[in-house]
Amino acid sequence: MHRLLALLVIAGVAAASSGQEADAPKQIQKVLDDQAAAWNKGDLPAFMQGYWQSPKLSFFSGNSKTLGWQQTLERYQKKYQGEDKEMGKLAFREISIELLSADHALVKGRYQLTLKNDSPTGIFTLIFKKLPAGWRIIHDHTSN
Repeated sequence: MHRLLALLVIAGVAAASSGQEADAPKQIQKVLDDQAAAWNKGDLPAFMQGYWQSPKLSFFSGNSKTLGWQQTLERYQKKYQGEDKEMGKLAFREISIELLSADHALVKGRYQLTLKNDSPTGIFTLIFKKLPAGWRIIHDHTSN
């Protein structure tokens, strides 16, 4: 009887874990959707909520590396909210979400930024981690 009860508990935990893993891509996609919506409102602090609030956050773009949540926010502010800068409209396309484990995912895609006189596009690779606050980007490598 105890063995049967233990098996039922294990099966229940496995089923719950499987259900949570099935929801992970939707939760990760929501983080990306929320980021695009925040960007399009010009709200960088809300956009940054998709990132891990840690000095260990890493952001690589072009030939530069930025470490830390605050430093990444400041980089975005300088590049997109400085004098004579604009944020434009952001869209994410060609999104691919691959679960690496129950709490890590690899996300690949393309961004499209629509500015007054330009439409830069590029590709990105993100590593997401499931944290107590939810799925967050712990590493961002973006190329133009």
